[in-house]
Amino acid sequence: MIKIDLGNKTYVCPFCNHAQAFGHSFFRHNTLGQLAERLSAKDVLLKNSFDIFTFQCNNTACGCISVIAISLRDGHQIDLVPRVVMKHYPDYIPQQIRHDYEEANLILEASPKAAATLLRRCLQGMIRDFWRIKEKNLYAAITAIQNMVTPPQWKALDGLRKLGNIGAHMEKDVDLIIDIDPGEAKKLLRLIELLLDKWYLARHEEEALCSDIAIIADEKESQRKTE
Repeated sequence: MIKIDLGNKTYVCPFCNHAQAFGHSFFRHNTLGQLAERLSAKDVLLKNSFDIFTFQCNNTACGCISVIAISLRDGHQIDLVPRVVMKHYPDYIPQQIRHDYEEANLILEASPKAAATLLRRCLQGMIRDFWRIKEKNLYAAITAIQNMVTPPQWKALDGLRKLGNIGAHMEKDVDLIIDIDPGEAKKLLRLIELLLDKWYLARHEEEALCSDIAIIADEKESQRKTE
């Protein structure tokens, strides 16, 4: 859900995660007047009326527009644009991995089992790409990296595989139905986010830092030689 504080006039952009105050980039529209032309009962008006809020991010590198609706009856917030708040990962992470992660976010509430299956696929792509493991199935791939990750992390990876299998494979007994609830699927999603941060983002930051220090050292060495 988009984080917004109407009292303090602040919100967090769901696209770039930039916390900011809103001013000229903020617009409010009320549906009560439009409904009043068609409905007369006050309780019906309040039940079906919303305040529509539009925000444009003040971060010049983003500038994305967010839209929410807040019920005048009970204050319930509905995110319209984007419909789901999720992390947006950089382009150096393979597109297919990012796509599977984003699609899992979009369907998580409606179909947690399908989201778990997508996250399983996402994990398989990450292991193949990051660790260069080319095993034919995910179980063999996870086994291959057992000594490369911590024991708790390895158990979690295998757990994600097993839960993803619930949606990917039919049970031998077709009458046996095993569901995954949204809360469980969200934990699988957080595991994928943790791995993306620890594997891809941490490696990129380390490489960038090491490169910067090497450049600085070369520049200083050049200065010493010219003096």
